[in-house]
Amino acid sequence: MQSPKNSRRSLLRTAAGLAALPPGRGAAHESPNSITDVAGLRVGHFTDGRRPTGCTVVLFDKGAIAGVDVRGAAPGTRETDLLSPINTVERVNALVLSGGSAFGLDTASGVMRFLDENKIGYQVGSVVVPIVPAAILFDLGVGDPRIRPDAQGGYSACQAASNAPPPEGNVGAGAGATVGKMFGMKAAMKSGIGTASLAIGSSGIVVGAIVAVNAIGDVRDYQTGRILAGARGADGRSFLDSMARILAGATLAQAKRGGNSTIGIVATNSILTKTEATKVAQMAHDGLARTINPIHTAFDGDTIFAASTGTAAARAEVSTIGAVAAVAVAHAVNRAVLAATSLPGLPAHRDLD
Repeated sequence: MQSPKNSRRSLLRTAAGLAALPPGRGAAHESPNSITDVAGLRVGHFTDGRRPTGCTVVLFDKGAIAGVDVRGAAPGTRETDLLSPINTVERVNALVLSGGSAFGLDTASGVMRFLDENKIGYQVGSVVVPIVPAAILFDLGVGDPRIRPDAQGGYSACQAASNAPPPEGNVGAGAGATVGKMFGMKAAMKSGIGTASLAIGSSGIVVGAIVAVNAIGDVRDYQTGRILAGARGADGRSFLDSMARILAGATLAQAKRGGNSTIGIVATNSILTKTEATKVAQMAHDGLARTINPIHTAFDGDTIFAASTGTAAARAEVSTIGAVAAVAVAHAVNRAVLAATSLPGLPAHRDLD
C-alpha cells in the first residue's frame, strides 16, 4: 500500500517551455492560475448544499469556436452533435458541466433562458437561439438523490459568472464529486472541481482548463505519480492502489455502472477552427490519463470540451495548443482533489496528508 503523503509544491511547477501566470485566489483553495486567464470568458458556479450537488457554466462573451471528445463509455451530454466539424453552427455561447446524472442536463435550459433574456445566441431569421452544449457526471450516490441541479441552478450559475478566478473544490459541478470507487463508496474519497492555466512563452497565448473529477480510478500527482486520492484500505488512510489490484486480478465489478465521469473544458485565446478545437479536445484527454488510473472505462462518461475565444493577436499551431491543454488538464485534476473538503464517510486529500 502506498503512503498518501505528497508535496503540494510540485503542482506549482510548470512544464518546460511554459510560463506560470500571476497568482489568483479562489474561495475554496489558493490557485496559481485559472481558466479565467483566457480572455473572453466568464465562469460561474451554482452549488446546492442540501446534498451537495451543483453545476458550472462557462459563458463566452462573443461566442467561441468549440469541439468535444468523449472517451468514457457511459456519457451524458447535450448538443454535442453541433460541435462536429461537418455541422453548420460555428460558435457556442456557453458550455455547462453539471452533477445530477442525466437530470442535470436540465441546467443547460436555465443557461439558455439567461442567454435568451440577453439576446445572445445563433441568429435564425428574427429568432436568436442560444447554443449551450453540456455534459454531466453521476453524483446521485452522495446524499439525497432526489435533489438535482435544475434549470434554475443553471440560471443562477450564469448570474454568478465572472472573470475572477473561480472557487475550487466542493463547488459547482464538483460539489458531489468522488474518486477511488473501484471497491465501492465505502473506500472512496471526496474530490471536486479544479482549474489551471498556462501561458506559452511570451506569445500572449494562454490555455486554461476546468475539470470536475468524479472517477472510478485513483488520482495521482501528474509529476511524481504518487496517489493524491483514491480507494482506501481497511484503516481508512492507506491507499489500495486500484491499478495494482487490477494487475493482481481484481475487476471493476463492484464499481457502480455509470456512476462516475470526469468532465471538463479547455479554452484558449488562440484562434482555432472547429476541426482544430476537436483535436485539442482529443489531446486534452491525455491530462486525464496522466492523473487518473484507471480512466475512460465502461463505467465512466469522460468528456472534454475545447473552446477558442480567438482574442489573442498571435496564433499557435494546433498540436502546441493540444499539448499544453493536456498539461493544464493534469494541473486542474490535481487541484480538484487538493481543494476538496471532506463529507461524512468521504475524507479528502487534506485529511490524509
